[in-house]
Amino acid sequence: MRKNEAEGRRKSATTFEDLVVWQKAHQFVLAVYRLSRIFPVSERYGLSSQFCRAAVSIAANIAEGFRKRGKADKLRFYNIAQGSLEECRYYLILANDLGYADVSQPRQLLEEVSKLLEGYCRSIQNTEAGS
Repeated sequence: MRKNEAEGRRKSATTFEDLVVWQKAHQFVLAVYRLSRIFPVSERYGLSSQFCRAAVSIAANIAEGFRKRGKADKLRFYNIAQGSLEECRYYLILANDLGYADVSQPRQLLEEVSKLLEGYCRSIQNTEAGS
């Protein structure tokens, strides 16, 4: 392999923390926790709790799926992450419509995670071995 070809390839991820999709998902979790702090106290066990749980689920399922060996098993965890992502998308709409906070920054992060996760799933689906 020529030097230019080697330089053009991405370094293989050795832990889930190496995945850009997980890094962005983790940033989203932190943004959701910050955002939920300014929700009304009456939402502590409602929207705040559900929103944080769903956000954590995105990053946690990406992490768990990373170590799965089979293509179908990996994709199952990433699909769960996608479902949690859509749940968070709704919570952003709800928080915005209720006037609880400016959700533009978390919404932007969510869109980044969504695109990255979709691309990551597509790349796994297109691999032969599925490892």
